[in-house]
Amino acid sequence: MENKIKGILFDFNGVLWWDTVLQEQAWKRFSNEVRGTSFSEEEKATHVHGRNNKHTLEYLTGKILSPEELIDLTEQKESAYRKLCLEQGENFKLSPGAIALLEHLTVQKVPFTIATASEKNNVLFFFKHLHLDKWFSMEKVVYDDGTLPGKPAPDIYLRAAEKINVSPEECMVIEDAKSGIKSACAARVGLVVGLGPKAKHSTLLEYGAHMAIEELGELLATKII
Repeated sequence: MENKIKGILFDFNGVLWWDTVLQEQAWKRFSNEVRGTSFSEEEKATHVHGRNNKHTLEYLTGKILSPEELIDLTEQKESAYRKLCLEQGENFKLSPGAIALLEHLTVQKVPFTIATASEKNNVLFFFKHLHLDKWFSMEKVVYDDGTLPGKPAPDIYLRAAEKINVSPEECMVIEDAKSGIKSACAARVGLVVGLGPKAKHSTLLEYGAHMAIEELGELLATKII
């Protein structure tokens, strides 16, 4: 396995930045405003985590949104989300073990990039406040620009593998969400790593992850990379 994996594709939200609680807060408020109720746990797993805004907003509103409506609603929700991020102060930082792993990959010259359901304004926000340009090239990041089907379709990971010039079969994907794991499996990547607390590991494996970890630094102790 250590000779097979030649590239790493990172999901962002919930993987490089542990923001699941903030995302849920932002969506809870928005859902209450739009339909008067919050998302259920099943709705969050199926229609929120890992999904792009178009999917979640159309599910929430119960209609196909025009481009103008989608832009307006997306900015409303994401503006509130970005405010929550900034309110974290010094806790607005990359997840445990992330910097050590990124530095290791850089030194070892292992190609890697981000494949995220976030839209461009959020990606630029993360680049600015989390200093992602130390490790990542914005040109190689795959984000929700409206040109690809969202996760769980395989397209986003196929595009990301292409960006780093590594075949999907030789890539590792690190994901925390059901839709993202399904997307990676559909793209037939070589290794799908589920990230989350130990209590969630069995669920991540049920979704299709090949292995599960609690934080990114654990990968440094393996012979995979």
